[in-house]
Amino acid sequence: MELLRKVVLVAATMSTGLIAGLFYAYACSVMPGLNKATDRTLVDTMQRINVAILNGWFALCFAGALVMTALTAILHLHQEGRALLPWLVAAVVLYAATLVITFAVNIPLNNALDAAGKPGDIADLAAVREAFEARWVRWNLARTLTSVAAFGSLVWAVIVS
Repeated sequence: MELLRKVVLVAATMSTGLIAGLFYAYACSVMPGLNKATDRTLVDTMQRINVAILNGWFALCFAGALVMTALTAILHLHQEGRALLPWLVAAVVLYAATLVITFAVNIPLNNALDAAGKPGDIADLAAVREAFEARWVRWNLARTLTSVAAFGSLVWAVIVS
């Protein structure tokens, strides 16, 4: 049982770290780089990224982070595991907040960007960008912070375990 708890804790930590790193990469490189690009480039690139990211590897970590973290918390409900429980519960709550932000804000913005049509067919690319970019960036920063905090909580749980 102890081995299972450790394996699931490591899996939770790794998957959460990968997602936190993905959001961090957008916050410090992808979106600042696209901010300097033309309207057409930003819209075209984000539409392509939004399609490319929908793959099994991303889904495994994106959903797996919550599943593994919740499972880790459940596996530590016993007396010996209680010392880790506050950190594990914090990680579950913080990663759940990451998902809420993603599903409530970032995905609808991605869907609206896609619904605008192909960049060559959009009459006012500047308006499409204006409706998307600043809000998406702001909320990506929020989910970066929540996912990094979840990752930090899990790292601390690994250290304490």
